[in-house]
Amino acid sequence: MNINIENYYSTRKTAFERFQESSTLTKVVMSFFMACITGLMAQIIIPLPWTPVPITAQTFAVLCSGLFLGKKYGCLSQIIYIVLGIAFIPWFGGMTGGLDMVLGSTGGYFLGFLIASYFVGYIAEKYTHSRSFTKMLAVIGVANFACIYIPGLLGLALWFYLTQGTVLGIADLLIMGLVPFIFGDLIKIVGTAGVSKVFLPKE
Repeated sequence: MNINIENYYSTRKTAFERFQESSTLTKVVMSFFMACITGLMAQIIIPLPWTPVPITAQTFAVLCSGLFLGKKYGCLSQIIYIVLGIAFIPWFGGMTGGLDMVLGSTGGYFLGFLIASYFVGYIAEKYTHSRSFTKMLAVIGVANFACIYIPGLLGLALWFYLTQGTVLGIADLLIMGLVPFIFGDLIKIVGTAGVSKVFLPKE
């Protein structure tokens, strides 16, 4: 049993170090691969009748991108996801794409994806001890509820004002852009912290 555990720790550390030492081209390819995963996860969608912002699973991929690829290439994966989604790949939520999606009600959340992936990658790279389950739970929680939702809610409020001509109240804004997603986000936060515990070396 101890031999198996030691092999597991050794394999985990070797795989992580190989990526860190791999060529720039390899890292860019991995960033593209993570962008594809984000696009696939975005198709797991639950529309809500009272808000233009749907429930999707893509934030799980966004958070994992920082864990696996680090701040630079994790963020790059989300840049690739957004740019290709604008340009020609309909892989935003519900098989949509184009500039209108980024400038629409969910535009702020896309910006949040960049910030969150960079933030998670920065912490995971710089502070090895943060890769434990409990510490990463806190890091992912901040990334999800601060890095993603602050620009997301600001973008939603701006979109509502520009399209409806009225200022959205705080309570209504939270009901449209935050409250319905909390339960699912907590599951994704726990899942991402679990991924960190299982796959990332702690030294």
